[in-house]
Amino acid sequence: MPPQPLPGFRDFYPEQFAERAHIFDTWRRIVRRYSFVEYDGPPLEPLDLYTQKSGDEIVTQLYSFVDKGERAVAMRPEMTPTFARMVGARAQALRKPVRWFSIPQLFRYERTQKGRLREHYQLNVDLVGETDVTADAELLSIAIEIMRAFGLTSDDVRARVSDRRLLNGLLEHLAIPASAWDAVYAVLDKLDRQPRDVSFERLAAAAIAPDVAECILGFGALDFSAVQARYGSAPAVAEPIARFATYLAHADALGVASWVKFDLTIVRGLAYYTGIVFELFDAKGDFRAICGGGRYDALLASLGGTELPALGFGMGDVVLGELLRDRGLMPRLTSPVEYWVSQSPLDADFPSAMLGTATALRQSGRVVEFSLRAQKLDKQFESGRKAGAAAFVIVDPEVADAPPVHSRKWRVRRAGHDDVTFTTLDDLVTWVSTTTGTKS
Repeated sequence: MPPQPLPGFRDFYPEQFAERAHIFDTWRRIVRRYSFVEYDGPPLEPLDLYTQKSGDEIVTQLYSFVDKGERAVAMRPEMTPTFARMVGARAQALRKPVRWFSIPQLFRYERTQKGRLREHYQLNVDLVGETDVTADAELLSIAIEIMRAFGLTSDDVRARVSDRRLLNGLLEHLAIPASAWDAVYAVLDKLDRQPRDVSFERLAAAAIAPDVAECILGFGALDFSAVQARYGSAPAVAEPIARFATYLAHADALGVASWVKFDLTIVRGLAYYTGIVFELFDAKGDFRAICGGGRYDALLASLGGTELPALGFGMGDVVLGELLRDRGLMPRLTSPVEYWVSQSPLDADFPSAMLGTATALRQSGRVVEFSLRAQKLDKQFESGRKAGAAAFVIVDPEVADAPPVHSRKWRVRRAGHDDVTFTTLDDLVTWVSTTTGTKS
């Protein structure tokens, strides 16, 4: 058996590379439309850049080692710590708000499963320096506009949104001590993935009374209007409810409200989120989350020493690619060849005229190929058809009774069209430069 890639890693043959390029190109096109600029950082970072954010237990999930300089290092498992370090280094000089994005390759040593590998590429979009809820709505609209750009609709994808501050207000209103909030987050995060009795037992283990536990287990069924009606007058909840109502109004003005579903079970499972959070899921529920993010106003201070509010999201290529293929929205690799140049090997000037023609066409911006060894014309045409060429340029032999300047002809042959003949290479190049639709 020939060698295979390591478990959880991928080869990108031209077909798969074309799919990846399609995803990357769409990401870049949409995010740049929102005035974000691209950055990158090193794929290898000091190990403590990750342990200071996630604790020493994260080491078991990393590709980490001691390098030749006796430094503990790791292949980057996420981009946020690098982003925080870079912003912190130039925080005073950067125009606010900072609007940056990146498409890093990330590495995690964990069990491979559907939608999760040991390496993947991820779009990271981050906005730093703005506290207003308009920024949260802007971030959500970017993620949804990317879905639209791939041909997905609100029938395919739902944005499930919540707010940590609203959830915390509800827990405070229910007199749940802050020391138990993490346990509640963990239960809510898995509410639709574990049996109800298991969730109830875990809340009981956190010393939460049965009637309060029942209330928490009902959070997933509440829409925003129900939360407003039931808790809108509670002092701990009134302000975050008003803020979230403004967020939803902004989402409506940005044209994405039909994609949004309020869901208190979205807590993003990470302690550093401080405000509005969201995840994008396929509406059928066949795949893992496509995208997730939210506001993390305290993280830059802990990682980069910079007191700046921030929010962002990550969108991986693996689940997104699976979804696009499932919906028939992933384009197939097509031949790039626009013109195949052919010349008879019996021509006294073979292959010089063919090579000169190919060069002239390439310099005009066209994609050109030709046979790299002498072949009969019919074999050259067969090679061109196998390459997917949409048109052929045939370099004809010299015409015996013509003046030297017009001693050769060039014919363009396209399916469904009559041949077009030129007596100078310049005329051919001019025609090619102004003709579109050569690709089938």
